[in-house]
Amino acid sequence: MSMPKLLAEGILRTPLTELPPAAGDAELAELAARLDAGARRRLGRSLSIRQVDAGSCNGCELEIHALSNPFYDLERFGLRFVASPRHADVLLVTGPVTLNMREALERTYAATPAPKWVVAAGDCAAGDGLFCGGYACAGGVADVLPVDLHIKGCPPDPTALLKGLLALLADASAKPAR
Repeated sequence: MSMPKLLAEGILRTPLTELPPAAGDAELAELAARLDAGARRRLGRSLSIRQVDAGSCNGCELEIHALSNPFYDLERFGLRFVASPRHADVLLVTGPVTLNMREALERTYAATPAPKWVVAAGDCAAGDGLFCGGYACAGGVADVLPVDLHIKGCPPDPTALLKGLLALLADASAKPAR
């Protein structure tokens, strides 16, 4: 293909990206404000999430990282990722728990201060994904830790992750955490 033809094709072709969420969704903005107020009332601050890869293929991690981009903007809901389990309220666990990661996951859970919640993100974390029953797997997250919420999908898209986290926070107002 000639250079001018290649250049013209590159200019005329539309970008291959997904459409952003609808801007100005009043219901979503109102829900976000209510949930942020609930987190601040219950915890005195915004909700902090520690993501733990317990042995996944990294498909779920790609979708979780998308939550921080300008389209989804997790922080507008009063949710944020933290680097240490000692600063976390939620453990967002992906993948089946491998035998090599079981102890690390248990230690991470023990290091997370109460109140704390565990979210199993993806089919593998729920115990019925591609790696279920593998020789190196201890099982799903619920086989190792008490799970408060399962977010299904292989991988779950950012919208499903966001809705799940918002539902967790809404449910946290209704019942005490561990």
